Amino acid sequence: MIYGKNVRLRAVEKEDLPNFVAWLNDPEVRRGLSVHIPFSLTAEEKWFEENEKKSPNERTLAIEIQPEGQGGEWVFVGGCGFFDFDWQVRQAEIGIYIGEKKYWNQGFGTHVMRLLLKHGFETLNLNRISLRVHEDNPRAARSYEKAGFIKEGVLRQARFYGGEYIDVRLMSVLRSEWK
Repeated sequence: MIYGKNVRLRAVEKEDLPNFVAWLNDPEVRRGLSVHIPFSLTAEEKWFEENEKKSPNERTLAIEIQPEGQGGEWVFVGGCGFFDFDWQVRQAEIGIYIGEKKYWNQGFGTHVMRLLLKHGFETLNLNRISLRVHEDNPRAARSYEKAGFIKEGVLRQARFYGGEYIDVRLMSVLRSEWK
């Protein structure tokens, strides 16, 4: 496991799949992701099998948090991970989502991003970590900025959702900027 303050990242287990399906079938959760259609448990089981075949660095991780007032109990709330590695340039893209909406706007996403940056720079020896955020998701963009991401540019009308085209913001952190 990868531990941070009130946050930990662990391997995804088969028992987690019903939660992922519920979250990915929630239009409000799905809106911030590049997911357009609902998922079935069967499809998620196939995804799980493919995820297990990836190198450990590229597997999706489960996000667990310790909310205040719950006696130190860990609560499974979402997923995150690195993808599209370029080992020559030492860079990768990162993605995250908190599926349990009652834990939105409490700073957990920022804590997870900081933990992932630490892991990416100190364990994976990356030099550049990037992400994409939809311009209609200012909550996520603020969280990424708090974690140290800097806006690099915009892909104009690069996403289509709910009958409209949406710009996609490109953001990154370099190792030299991180601490």
